[in-house]
Amino acid sequence: MKTYKVLLHRDYIVNIDANNEEEAMSLAEFFIAGEKDASTEKERKLHSFRINEIEMATNDAFEVGETKHGN
Repeated sequence: MKTYKVLLHRDYIVNIDANNEEEAMSLAEFFIAGEKDASTEKERKLHSFRINEIEMATNDAFEVGETKHGN
């Protein structure tokens, strides 16, 4: 079996309740881990937000190269 490094580009559409646009952008950037909400209930209460939905919009592999096995 060969080993490959694959570069991926993924875009997400995040539906979030927040106090304003700037906070919505910042909180979404910080608390999204893949397609998962990485925030805790304590963080949601502290920062007054809620992530309602995360939808992957694009998932593109744009470069691949074989590497030495195990690296």
